[in-house]
Amino acid sequence: MTSERDPNTTSESETVREAVEQSRSGAPAVGSVVRDRFTSDEIFQRIVAAADEEITSGSRELFFSALAAGFAISITFLLYASLTASTDGHEVLSAMLYPLGFIYIIIGGYQLYTENTLPPVALTLERLASVPALLRNWVVVLTGNFAGGAVGAATLAYGGVLSPEGATAALNLAQKGIETEAGTLFVKAAFAGLIVAGVVWVEYASRDTISRIAVVYLAFLAIPMGNLFHVVVSFTEMLYLVFQNDLALWLGLTDFVLPVLVGNTVGGVVLVTVVNYFQTTESRLESARFEGSARQLSTREWLFGGFVGRSYVPLIDTTSEADEPVDYRIVVPIANPRTESPLLELACQIASTHDNATVHTVHVVQVPSRSYGPAQRQRIVAESDALFEDIREHVNSYDVGYECSTVVSHRSFEEIFDIARRKDADLTLLNWGDDRIWSAVRTERPLTELTHRLPSDFLVLRDRDLDESEILLPVTDNAHADLSAEVAASLRTVAGSSVTLLHVVDSPGERERGEQFLADWATERDLGDAKFIVDDSGDVERAIEREARDHTLLVVGATERGLLTRLVTGTLHFKIVEDVECSVLLAERSSSRSFLQRLFG
Repeated sequence: MTSERDPNTTSESETVREAVEQSRSGAPAVGSVVRDRFTSDEIFQRIVAAADEEITSGSRELFFSALAAGFAISITFLLYASLTASTDGHEVLSAMLYPLGFIYIIIGGYQLYTENTLPPVALTLERLASVPALLRNWVVVLTGNFAGGAVGAATLAYGGVLSPEGATAALNLAQKGIETEAGTLFVKAAFAGLIVAGVVWVEYASRDTISRIAVVYLAFLAIPMGNLFHVVVSFTEMLYLVFQNDLALWLGLTDFVLPVLVGNTVGGVVLVTVVNYFQTTESRLESARFEGSARQLSTREWLFGGFVGRSYVPLIDTTSEADEPVDYRIVVPIANPRTESPLLELACQIASTHDNATVHTVHVVQVPSRSYGPAQRQRIVAESDALFEDIREHVNSYDVGYECSTVVSHRSFEEIFDIARRKDADLTLLNWGDDRIWSAVRTERPLTELTHRLPSDFLVLRDRDLDESEILLPVTDNAHADLSAEVAASLRTVAGSSVTLLHVVDSPGERERGEQFLADWATERDLGDAKFIVDDSGDVERAIEREARDHTLLVVGATERGLLTRLVTGTLHFKIVEDVECSVLLAERSSSRSFLQRLFG
């Protein structure tokens, strides 16, 4: 015979046992140990979050951070040589201050090449970053380190910083590395790379600065004690010899620096990064990507980066995918779903004039770097989902498809381009206001490279109580005006807008030709029933301002490429956009640059 027990009741024996097993502080008294360290999976997640910061930093940020680190290495060389001279070459005493430069670098957050082997490689192994993105990171950091080391070496060689005895010791230390065989250099450098990359792993397992300093000091003390080689220190030593006319630059690079560089890289990547990566459990996939393996780059993207698609995947990107193919997709990045309803309304109106169209709203949440805790992720996504409920109902009233995404990143502006490219968008619609998404632009690629290779057509709305009843469309003979015409035709169909076409010619003698051009242009774009205005003043902006007084929406095609670049940098010298009182819609047609244009600008 069996009896059931109420799960809400607790037996007296269980209550006593729980009381015994709990100390007065609340910690378990028996049976388990209070965990005061991170698990390997937690360490890996912290490293991936840090790698996101490094892999997405701009080249200028990386270079100058690496420059500072390279110069700090000269402190290590200076102290090592000085103590070697003052202690008569005592192996232990002379190395006691060797780690100081590395402490400055790692605790100060500067970029050091050997330290950089672990975080970005972890991100690349997770296929969140491409191989080209990793190599770009390495090249920029190594270049900055070498530049800083060169400045430090020149200062030590010509600045009179070293005493005569210290200068002699510096020459002897550098000469010892030059005289070492390449194979031995490689092996010793591999061990040094293991130590440095291992420091990074242990550093992210530390909970306080004192622990980090202790780890860095002991680890880097092992380099001189073990007679090992670090590439940035070796480069600084080599240049010191060159500046003292004791070595040819090319010989120092090929016979000394290159073997150390390869050894450090192999030691850091293979012996530590790969081993530490595979000793974590499969849960690292979820903890690193948050949304599972579907968040990875494709194999082609992983190998070739932005040349064939994406070079980076944001840490958080939740997406509601459509079940059926879409013929026309409008991506609408929004920073605040509560206040950007006119933008969404405009997107729905345009989409409703296309067959099998979908409006894809993307809530772009810009966060400070390294703010990627699971709890924060869940809160952001939950809040975003709640905001999207009202949007979903509104879009469905237009009988168009609807999808939504939430992207959390400190690279919000670049995410717009990645999403538009990944979703194969036909049109991207942005808001231009005080809370615009590009208010704090941070990108992995140069801004002009992003905005000159648009993944879709772009519309930017300057909303002033959007009213589409009377549309003014200035006409020029370019693709951007064609996009403006398509938008105007859509709004005429959906909202019953009255469309006025304005064409400006240089003089009264060109009026007849201008009228014929405008008539032909309108007929070809299904706007033959629009009102035509030909202005012969030659002053385009003044003509637009004058005519805009009687209209509620000004739709302007970009006068040249790079509209978004000028919007972001605040250098859009199109005064009329600020002068008119009506809403303004700026249009830029997507286009790709040729190889020569990308190469020479």
